[in-house]
This record gives sequence, structure tokens and C-alpha cells, in this order.
Amino acid sequence: MISEEIQEQYADELEAFHIWMKDAGYTGHTVKSYTGDVAEFLSSIQGKSLEQVKKLHVLSFLSRARERGVSDATRNRKHAAVNCFFKSLIELEVLTNNPASGIKKSKTEKNRAPVFLDESGLERFLQSVEGKYRTRNLAIFLLMGYMGLRVGEVHALNCKDYNAERRTLDVFGKGRKWRTLPVPEMVAELLTLAVEERLSPWRAKEEAMFVSQKGKRLSIRSIQLISTETFERFQQESPTHQRLHYSSHKLRHSFATMMLRRGADLRTVQELLGHASIQTTTVYTHVTSREKEEAMALLDVKLPEFASEK
Repeated sequence: MISEEIQEQYADELEAFHIWMKDAGYTGHTVKSYTGDVAEFLSSIQGKSLEQVKKLHVLSFLSRARERGVSDATRNRKHAAVNCFFKSLIELEVLTNNPASGIKKSKTEKNRAPVFLDESGLERFLQSVEGKYRTRNLAIFLLMGYMGLRVGEVHALNCKDYNAERRTLDVFGKGRKWRTLPVPEMVAELLTLAVEERLSPWRAKEEAMFVSQKGKRLSIRSIQLISTETFERFQQESPTHQRLHYSSHKLRHSFATMMLRRGADLRTVQELLGHASIQTTTVYTHVTSREKEEAMALLDVKLPEFASEK
């Protein structure tokens, strides 16, 4: 949320940034995230004009974010937002210098296996879905856990994107790219039911597939909260120290892992997930400790005879 003071002082620059982002095709979710990050940065420079901002001010802002405990990924997103802000103002001939350029990204952990649910875990998770909007929420989780959709992609779905007769779903993903996915039979059955039971939107022209109790498109934040609450019920009988940090995105991890373990081709999984690079998909080729043990057990080691020391 942008304060009135920030909105007033940097009104022209913020408006220019919004125009630039929309023209560049940024999604509504990215626009909202970047705007929030930039507003936070503008608050940190304590009323300075943008011409006075130096690289040190950007680094100080990012350092304070890290001190608050934000992740490397969040720190890098804030940097990207501020960098785009100054880049947009240069392209629109408002400024001539970008103090956020040339700052290195934080190194994120590599080769760390994603947290995911196995097939039995996914089934138990779905049994934890409760409440008045159970059908809608089940459909959302099936789309993420059994079709690999991102939270933002579920949020953006419109009723017309689903072809029940052909059992296909058109998904608008990252990079403003569309992909058409076949819908598994059991997902199609529940998705059709969810569309039939769809809440009546307040606006006659609301095309959203998933609608909130307020009659509007279900927000990304709402989907995340519904997911968090369901994961809490899913793990409520587990000891606190054994509970894992699950989130809605972990359902997508689960889908990718399940596909690869069932023998799906890496390239095919890349297409299903909507990854621009196959390198991104390879993170899901991790194996569990049990699988490593089973693989090692296949070895038939014959040792030479030797006398034990006494």
C-alpha cells in the first residue's frame, strides 16, 4: 500500500512506471508486487529527489530487507523492481541514471530438492479440504497438484479457458505465453462441477473461473491462504518438529516430481509446466533417500577373502 505522502511526492514517476509496466506486458500480479517494492524503496530514501539517489541508497535498502529476514529470492525481486523502476524512467526520458544497475543478485541455494508431496500425500491432502467452498477449492488444488498450474495461472483462469467437451484447458502463463493442457478425467469431472457451482459474480461481465464469496475473481493471496489453512489441517496430527513448510506452490512441485517418477519425458514435463528453459525443469529430477538406498542395494559386491585382525 502506497502512503499518501509517497504517492503525492512521486506521483509522476509512479504513473510513468505503471504505464511502462503495462506497455511491457507485465501481469497484474507482477505490477502489484513491483509497485509495493518500489513504494517501500521510496519510503527508505526519506524524501530525496530521484536525481539524488545513489547506488549506496539502493544497497542500503536491500541490506535492511535482508536484516528483516527476507529470503534471497525476495531480496532479488525487490532489486528487480527498483531496477525496472529506474529503467522505465530512463526509457521515458524522466531520468538519465539508474543507480540500481550493476548490483549483484544474492546467490540463492542451488541443487536443493524442492519440498513436495508424494502421491499418497497428495491424496491425504485433498481429504483435508473442507468448508462451504470445498468443491471450488478441490478444483483449485487438483489443477495445481495434478496439472502443475502456478497460483497466478489458477487466479487468471476464465470460464471460457476450459473446454469440457475436448477436456482441454488454455493456461496463460509466465512470459505472456499460452499453453493448452489435456485435463485428466478425474480433474475434468470436478472442474466441470466447480464451474457449474460457481458463485454468482457481482459483475455480469466477470469471466473468472474461481470467484470469491464477495463475488469477485479469487485473488492470489486468497488462494495462498486457503492453501495454508488446508496444509495446517493436513499436518495437525503430526508433531510440531516434524511439520514441513508447505505452500500452494509445493503442489506444483508434487506434480512435476510425480510425472518424472512415472517415466514422463523431461521435455514433455517442461511443456506441461510452461518452463521457458529445460534447465528449470531439471530441479525436479531429485530422488529420495529411500530411492538411493534401493539403488545401492542393486549392487552385488563380492569381497575377497580376508583375515580379521585379532
